[in-house]
Amino acid sequence: MHVRTAITALTLAAFALTGCSSSSDDGTDSKTSSSPSAATSATPSADNSAAEKTLGIPPEPTGAKRAELLRALAAANPDVIKYEEKAVDAARNQCGAINGGASRLDYFASQRFTYKDVTTTEAQGKQINEALKGIGFCKV
Repeated sequence: MHVRTAITALTLAAFALTGCSSSSDDGTDSKTSSSPSAATSATPSADNSAAEKTLGIPPEPTGAKRAELLRALAAANPDVIKYEEKAVDAARNQCGAINGGASRLDYFASQRFTYKDVTTTEAQGKQINEALKGIGFCKV
């Protein structure tokens, strides 16, 4: 049990640091096996939630919270919400960095929110970080 929890935590940490979503050559979304759901499919969701919470990653927002998050992200860079799932995943992972006390947060936000045909600058990354903190999304 402890080994499985440790593996889950390490996998989620790697995911949080690298933003492991990718796209296929034909432009469609595909997640790599490093995503939390794929990496922990054999692990009960309670273990997954506990590991994410330990890493400072908030739960996936739904309803009004999701709409509020997408509005806040769009205010910083309207293009990032073209791919809503990627934007939500990037926001959750960025919270892991924010809550973990990472350095160069603006740079990492710019990297996490750059995908496919969307480019995010460090200045926009700073706005995203401010928005995530401002709406209280990163509070775990």
